Amino acid sequence: MSDDHTHVQEFFTARAADWDSRFPDDGPAYAAAVADLGLRAGDRVLDAGCGTGRALAPLRAAVGPSGVVLGADLTPAMLAAAVRAGRDRIGTLLRADVAALPLRSGCLDAVFAAGLIAHLPRPAENLRELARVVRPGGTLALFHPIGRAALAARQGRQITPDDLRAEPNLRSLLAGSGWRMRSYVDEDDRFLALAVREG
Repeated sequence: MSDDHTHVQEFFTARAADWDSRFPDDGPAYAAAVADLGLRAGDRVLDAGCGTGRALAPLRAAVGPSGVVLGADLTPAMLAAAVRAGRDRIGTLLRADVAALPLRSGCLDAVFAAGLIAHLPRPAENLRELARVVRPGGTLALFHPIGRAALAARQGRQITPDDLRAEPNLRSLLAGSGWRMRSYVDEDDRFLALAVREG
């Protein structure tokens, strides 16, 4: 993938208007993944690559009115869809590249990232940037509402040994980027890797 993100923006711009209607049943999977993140009232959390903001409501419910919920995405059309859905009232939306977040180091308690890792041009460097903005001991959730095999079948492709989301590959990638994998689930109906920010 090119470093200028043109491909990513073109891909998501073309799909932004009907993104939510294409996946109408994902809400419970998002809520369950957010619950597994272990957020507390008052926590500060970022939805990295938030798209249309489908995770913002469960994130807000988890951190309560005293918490901070941010959603960052690179594609203006996805953020516009989030605004049309009223999700800008749930959290603060930022047009930002997760490779260079406009946030102070250590200012967050957690990062939630749905479907993000496959779109990162430099995964190790990009995960280090997510680590930079999370306090030591904070958490990262790498989520997808279906597992690797189901997603590959949907896309008409095979899973290869170099798949970044394979457990040994992801564990190593996270370890080299400031994170320690805490748990890993790859089932037909969900993918969720949880990691802790190393001190």
